[in-house]
Amino acid sequence: MRQTFNGTRKRVFIVHGWGADSSADWFPWLKRQLEKRGFEVFVPDMPDTENPRIKEWVSYLGKLIGGADKNTYLIGHSIGGQTIMRYLERLAPNEKIGGSVFVAGWFYLDNLKEEEKPIAKPWLETPINFKKINRACDKFIVFLSDNDPFGALEKNKKIFEEKLGAKVIIEHNKGHLGGDDDFTKLPSVLQAVLDFSNS
Repeated sequence: MRQTFNGTRKRVFIVHGWGADSSADWFPWLKRQLEKRGFEVFVPDMPDTENPRIKEWVSYLGKLIGGADKNTYLIGHSIGGQTIMRYLERLAPNEKIGGSVFVAGWFYLDNLKEEEKPIAKPWLETPINFKKINRACDKFIVFLSDNDPFGALEKNKKIFEEKLGAKVIIEHNKGHLGGDDDFTKLPSVLQAVLDFSNS
């Protein structure tokens, strides 16, 4: 049965992380699962994935989504979550989406390689307007792992909870929930989207 609201099909956009693409990790599995339930699902290959830039990624996502509304749901892995937040803060005051899910989301990163630091720096240091994000979306679920190699678990958890009012779920021993970790399914993320769409 299709998920609908006022006759409009619900759309999900999954934004992969740094160095990944649409075929990586749990993205193909989640796309299939949501499509079976009647969602329209997009998993774009983001531009220059080895050297992600805020302007290019946010602009690309914005053009793909077009008009955002409460039938629009966004899922981001790692830097994909950062992309979504920076997209949300640029929405018009009358645009509001149905919910956001961040998997291995972050505001702080530890243990970066030297060559990674210049790429990560703008993402880590460019301020985020949480007031505008909260205006554009009021449902957030965040999945973090207690052994994420990029660390900063407690600092990231605190910001998600305090600034976005997010429900933060700590997974045990699941690394970065993608990337070098071999996760081809994440049922908890599927459930989060289904909960959003039925609430």
